[in-house]
Amino acid sequence: MGGFIMSNRRTFLKQSVIGGGALAFGLFPSELFASGELVKLTVMHTNDLHCHLDPFPEDHTEFPGKGGMTRIASMINQARKENPNLLLLDAGDMFQGTPYFNYFKGDLILKVMSKMGYNAGTIGNHEFDNGLNDILSAFKFANFPIISSNYNFSDTILADMVAPYHILKKGGVKIGIYGLGIELAGLVGKLNYGNTQYLDPLEMALKMELILKKEHSCDLVICLSHLGYSYEHDKISDLTLAPLTSYTDLIAGGHTHTFLEKPVVLKNAAGKPIIVNQAGWAALALGKIEFIFDRSGKLKEPVVITGNL
Repeated sequence: MGGFIMSNRRTFLKQSVIGGGALAFGLFPSELFASGELVKLTVMHTNDLHCHLDPFPEDHTEFPGKGGMTRIASMINQARKENPNLLLLDAGDMFQGTPYFNYFKGDLILKVMSKMGYNAGTIGNHEFDNGLNDILSAFKFANFPIISSNYNFSDTILADMVAPYHILKKGGVKIGIYGLGIELAGLVGKLNYGNTQYLDPLEMALKMELILKKEHSCDLVICLSHLGYSYEHDKISDLTLAPLTSYTDLIAGGHTHTFLEKPVVLKNAAGKPIIVNQAGWAALALGKIEFIFDRSGKLKEPVVITGNL
């Protein structure tokens, strides 16, 4: 398992193997990939895009000329050339933030994300800014599944638009993805989320990972989280959730706009590694996690490759 975060900060490149060493993918001879004995799966992820299709203005005080989906689109295209076994995921808050949202609501960002080849996304609190009707209208432009495991939309107009999980295959590897959202009460107006029912994220995470791992025999389980990276109080976050899971391999998070120089690797309840990562906001950063599997779908010795560009 590993991660690679690209941001607008200082240039930095570092390689390490979990538990020590600096051999990274050099541990695996290239001929093993060429022969099909090993498969490399690349997971790229974004969060809190907030309709930042363009870079920040050149006169912006903090991010002059930085960010924007045009920049990361070229990086994603290059990564696909290097490894066709690539997943592109988003951890929510696609909507709100620029005049593009004011004029086009959520329609345009989802058209762009579809064009970029996203494989799945989850729902953030800002998706509710214009209410359920606008969510319904915008989601029709997404040609990728929108996943939420702990927002129950069964008594709303979104009942048939949102799935609790999604399963797909890349390079023979079976991947299960589930999504978690932050509590809406107190953060989003009741009229905007209507009869959406908020379910306990920990309870749903344990249920979803068990379904994906045991019932569907997924080789890799990914959580798209809009819970937030961490909090000073006892509110559930990615860092508090991760050690309580047993079958989740990666939590790709959002909501707190956290820039990480490298992903955090924790131990889950089964004593196995689980990666927690978040990639800032406004397309200023692009998360990249690479996993290696053998031909049977077994995840190989965890490897971390980290850096900032």
